[in-house]
Amino acid sequence: MKVLVEEDHNIPSVALYFFFKVGSRNERPGATGLSHFFEHMMFNGAAKYGPKQFDQQMDRAGGSNNAYTSEDMTVYTDWFPSNSLELMMDMESDRIQHLAFDPKIIKSERGVVYSERRTSVDNSNRGLMQEQMQAAAYEAHPYHWPVVGWPSDIEAWTMDDLKQHFAMGYAPNNCVMVAVGDVKTDEVLRLAKKYMGPIPRHDPPPPVRTIEPKQTGERRAIVHKPAQLPLEMIAYHIPAAHDSSFPTIEVLRALLAQGQSSRLYRRLVDRDQLSIDANAFAQSNLDPGLFVISLQPRSGVETAQVEKAAFEEVEKLRSAPVSDAELQRAKNQLLADSFRQLQTIAGRANLIGRYEVLYGDYHKLSTRGEDIEAVTIADVQKAAAEYLNTDNRTVVTLVPEKKTGVSE
Repeated sequence: MKVLVEEDHNIPSVALYFFFKVGSRNERPGATGLSHFFEHMMFNGAAKYGPKQFDQQMDRAGGSNNAYTSEDMTVYTDWFPSNSLELMMDMESDRIQHLAFDPKIIKSERGVVYSERRTSVDNSNRGLMQEQMQAAAYEAHPYHWPVVGWPSDIEAWTMDDLKQHFAMGYAPNNCVMVAVGDVKTDEVLRLAKKYMGPIPRHDPPPPVRTIEPKQTGERRAIVHKPAQLPLEMIAYHIPAAHDSSFPTIEVLRALLAQGQSSRLYRRLVDRDQLSIDANAFAQSNLDPGLFVISLQPRSGVETAQVEKAAFEEVEKLRSAPVSDAELQRAKNQLLADSFRQLQTIAGRANLIGRYEVLYGDYHKLSTRGEDIEAVTIADVQKAAAEYLNTDNRTVVTLVPEKKTGVSE
C-alpha cells in the first residue's frame, strides 16, 4: 500500500481516503457494475464491526463517510476528529480483510443498486444520454459500459462473481491511502503497518490491454424519451489524464464552456439565445477519455440550430488563434478552481489520491499551476485541430416525447 500524508494542524480533523485501483474498466461483459456494487457492500458489516456498525461507530466518533466509484477506481472517504484515527484504521482494515458476504444483505443491496440505476439512468434524461454517449463513442474499450452496470448484469451476478471481484480489487497492494489533516506522519505509518500490514497481498486486476481504435467518422445516436425539451451531447476522444497534452485540453474546455465569458455561452446563450445553457467537461481517466459538450436548447429551438452554432464555435478554435487576454482568463478560471479545492483537507486528500492514481504521480498536483500557465496559444489551436474534428465526434440527441407533467 502506498501511504501519502499531509500534515495540517489548523483544525483537529482528518480526511482519510482509500483509493482502490479497481473500477468498471476492470469488469467484463456479463458482470458489469460490480465495482459500484462493492461501494455499497463495504458498509454492510465484516468480522469485528457487523452490519451498520461502521456508520454507527463513525457517528459516535463525530465523523462522517462516503464513497464513489468511477471507471478507474473505487474511493472510500472518512472525515473525523483526529483522536479517532486508530478506530478508523481498525474499521477500514476489518472491512478490507473480512467483508461479510451474507446472501440476505447481497440481495438487499442488489435491489438498492438496481433502484439507483433506475433513478440515475433510466429515469434521468441526462443520465441516459451519458450512458448512450459512452456506449456509442467506445466500441472496444471497457469504458463502453456504464459504471452502474447493465440491468441484466445487476440481476445476474453470482456469489463467485462477487468474491472473485472483491479478491481482485480489495487488498492494500492495490490501494493508495491518503491522510490529510491533524495527524503525525510517523503515527499514520505506524497504524498503517499495524492494521493494513497483516492483510495478505492479492493479485491486482489484470492489465486492460484493449486500446480503443481510432474513430474514423462521426457517430450519432437518438434517444426517444418523455421530456419537455431536447438535449444534445457532443463527445470527442481525448488522451488520458497523465498525457502531457491534458493541461491544454483543460484550457480548451475553459475557453469553450466555463462561465459566462466562454465562447459557447456567449454565442448560444447570450447572443443568439438558442440554448438555456452550454457546458463542457473533459474526462480525466486512466485511459483515453472524452471531451463532452452538453447543450440544452430553448423551447421551440431545433437541436440542429444549436448544433450548427456549437460546431461553428469549435471550428473557430481550430482555425484561428485565441487572444492573449482570452487565454489568460481561461487559465485564471482553472487555477481559481484548483485553489478552491485545495482549501479543505477533504479537497486536498481527494486531489492527492486522484493525481497519484490517474495522473501517475501525486507530485504533478504541485506543478499544476505551472503546467496550466505553460499552455500557449499555439498549443490550444493544435489540440483543437487534433481532437475536436468531425471524424472524432459522437453526437447523441434526445428527442422529446411530450407527456403532461414530465420534467427535465
